[in-house]
Amino acid sequence: MSSLKRAIFLDRDGVINDVVDRGDNCVVLDKQVRWTAPWTYAEFILKPGVIDALQKFKAAGYLIILATNQPDLAYGTMKREDHDKIMTDIRALPFDDIFICEHGRDEGCGCKKPKPGMLLEAGKKWHIDLAQSFIVGDTKSDMGTGQAAGCKVIIIDHEQNQKLEPDYRVKNLSEVMGILKSV
Repeated sequence: MSSLKRAIFLDRDGVINDVVDRGDNCVVLDKQVRWTAPWTYAEFILKPGVIDALQKFKAAGYLIILATNQPDLAYGTMKREDHDKIMTDIRALPFDDIFICEHGRDEGCGCKKPKPGMLLEAGKKWHIDLAQSFIVGDTKSDMGTGQAAGCKVIIIDHEQNQKLEPDYRVKNLSEVMGILKSV
């Protein structure tokens, strides 16, 4: 029997909390963006059913690990105070560990999704069998990270990700348990 553990890696924005629709005219560092992370604590809204879903994943024997890109501090669109308040709420959730990449898109780090650095680091730290693990996200970047790390990919439906072809697609985090029971 393998001593390696199984994990569910979760993205934050769009999975744990709502993303913010900035409209068609939002530009961050010369790149047009419509959907973003919350930039203020007032914009942070936890999705319904998150706590229950995380507890069920843990009860099913999975490590629960957050792996999130948070470049807004580097871009100047978010204040450290708001980031810290949001992360205080996130840390109150039943995660086993949290990995955050705060690098900007042009910094060339190995941890910023779609690179698999955060998942690989967690895999070493927690002795995770990545091939028996899942990543739950909502973007092409999350999907690329999971594929690069050898995880199964679950995408939560959103209007910006309809062209993606993950291993699984769900409407919300609560539906992930059905996938876990079927594998």
